[in-house]
Amino acid sequence: MKSALLHGINLICIVSRHQSLTSAAKELNLTTGAVSQQLQAIEERLGFSVFERHARGIRLTEQGQKLVDAVNHHLAAIEENVYQLTRVSENKEIRLKLTPSLAFKWLVPRLENFQKQYPDIQIHTFAEGALVDSDNRNFDVAIDYGPIPYKRAEAELLMEESLLPVMSPSYFAQFPDIAENNNTWKKTTLLHDAMPWHGAPKDYEWLYWASQNEIDFDTNQGHFFNRTDMAMSAAEAGVGIALARMALLGDELSQQRLVAPLEPIKANAGYFIITHVDNPHTRLFKGWLREQALTNH
Repeated sequence: MKSALLHGINLICIVSRHQSLTSAAKELNLTTGAVSQQLQAIEERLGFSVFERHARGIRLTEQGQKLVDAVNHHLAAIEENVYQLTRVSENKEIRLKLTPSLAFKWLVPRLENFQKQYPDIQIHTFAEGALVDSDNRNFDVAIDYGPIPYKRAEAELLMEESLLPVMSPSYFAQFPDIAENNNTWKKTTLLHDAMPWHGAPKDYEWLYWASQNEIDFDTNQGHFFNRTDMAMSAAEAGVGIALARMALLGDELSQQRLVAPLEPIKANAGYFIITHVDNPHTRLFKGWLREQALTNH
C-alpha cells in the first residue's frame, strides 16, 4: 500500500509540472483516461482534492500545492541517488537544440555547473538557426521561445520572459526625457528581433511593448536582426534602443554598458522545454534546467 501511495504522489508531481492530463499522459505512456482514474484514486486515498479543473487545463488546489512543495525535493534527491548508483563508465550524450541567443547568453555561462554535478553526461548543443524546429525529432531535448500558451500542449514552461528597453549611455544622453515624454519615442531608432517565433510580425515585440505602455509611435522602423542578442549588441554600440529579454541580460547593466531608464514588462512569452527522448539522463538535465531558471530571477 505504501508503494501505491508513493506512486500516486509521484504521479501528482508529474501532472503538476505539465498542468495538463494529456501532456502528462504522453510522458507516462498512458492514456489520459488512465491518468485521470489514477489521480481520482489517489485523491480518494488522501482525502482531499489535489487538482481543480478549469477551461485551459488543471491547476493545483491549495492543499495540492502544499503536498507538491513538500515532496518535490525528496523525489529529486531519490532520482539523483539512483543516477549515482546506476551510472556506468561510458559517457552519456544529450542532443540539445535551442536558439543561439539563449545558448550564448544563458546556457553556456551555466554549463560548468552542470559538468561538475554530472561529469558523465555530455551535452551536444545545436544552436543552428534563429528559430527552433520543435517538430523535427533530431534532438533529445529542445528549448524554444514562444508565446503563452505555447503551440504544443506537451511542452513544459521553463521560465517566463520580460522585455526591457536598453540603450548605451551615450544614446540615452541624446534622449534623457524618454521615460517621461512619450513623444520622444518618435525620434528614436528601434532595434528589433525580427523573428521572435515563427509567424510573428517583424516588429511584434516593439508593437506589443508600445501597446502595453499605451505609447503611440511607429514600431516598424529602425534595424532588424534575426537574433535578440544581436539587437542588444547593436544597442550597446549606440545604434539605437533594443528590447532586451531579461533572461539574456548578464552584467551589461551593472557595468553600465547598457542603461534601462524604464521598468521591464511581462512579455506574455517564455522558454519551453520539448522532450523527444525521455530517460534518466534527460530527466536529470531538465531538473537542472529548472533549478537554473529559478536562480535566474
